[in-house]
Amino acid sequence: MKRIVLFLATNLAVVVVLGIAAHLLGLNQFLTPQGLDITQLLGFALLIGFGGSFISLLISKPMAKMSTRAQVINDSRDPTHQWIVATVKRFSDQAGIRCPEVAIYEGAPNAFATGAFKNSALVAVSTGLLGSMNREEVEAVIGHEVAHVANGDMVTLALIQGVMNTFVVFLSRVIGYVVDRVVLRNQSDQPGIGYWVTTIVLDIVLGLLAAIIVAWFSRQREYRADADAARLMGRPQPMINALARLGGLKPGVLPQAVEAMGISGKGGVMALFSTHPPIEQRIAALQQGR
Repeated sequence: MKRIVLFLATNLAVVVVLGIAAHLLGLNQFLTPQGLDITQLLGFALLIGFGGSFISLLISKPMAKMSTRAQVINDSRDPTHQWIVATVKRFSDQAGIRCPEVAIYEGAPNAFATGAFKNSALVAVSTGLLGSMNREEVEAVIGHEVAHVANGDMVTLALIQGVMNTFVVFLSRVIGYVVDRVVLRNQSDQPGIGYWVTTIVLDIVLGLLAAIIVAWFSRQREYRADADAARLMGRPQPMINALARLGGLKPGVLPQAVEAMGISGKGGVMALFSTHPPIEQRIAALQQGR
């Protein structure tokens, strides 16, 4: 709940900062007579930027269950299921959070955590992961996902994404109006082609830059979750072994909404947009105690 309050407080703070910046730079005096209401634009940026991220966060758990067809196993009598649930509960108790819902889904080796609140989250592992790792390695992966929940990473990334979205929406439209009115000298009461083209192009360009920033933060959260998993296990070697095992496997593809909270993700030429660091860098960080 504290992180949700932080989410909303940051939401308002961003709008206030943008409003103050617009006033100090004289954008109000220049753009309002040109037909752009800064106050309305701030409200629109707030709604689109944070509104979308907040809604995505709130529906993340049911959407993850639906998209992966995950089966909740908290009350299962299957011995393997009971061991997985007991492992999640043990780590959750160590981390000081309520035990999440625990689920299994059919797929290649991977796992993820999701949910808007750390005390009502979901931790899921794939059948491929269970079939390709020994129990100690699976425990390390579970520790990694519990660490994501305990650290509030889902809310943190939604918050960062919301901030980025708000700036993208606000800046693209302000610049679009400047191009339309000053550069192309559109005298019409309605925005011209310069506004629409500039806004669309900047939504794409600034959106890509925002995605790079969000992905960078996600990669830092992965290093922290690895380190926390090592602490939950009592030593780093199980997490190192699990990552080494994943390095030799083809990771399962996760829905985009939960990809950042998975144990493994894409890399390569799209490294700047990757939510996960390369496996070898994660192993090196653990070996160095970072």
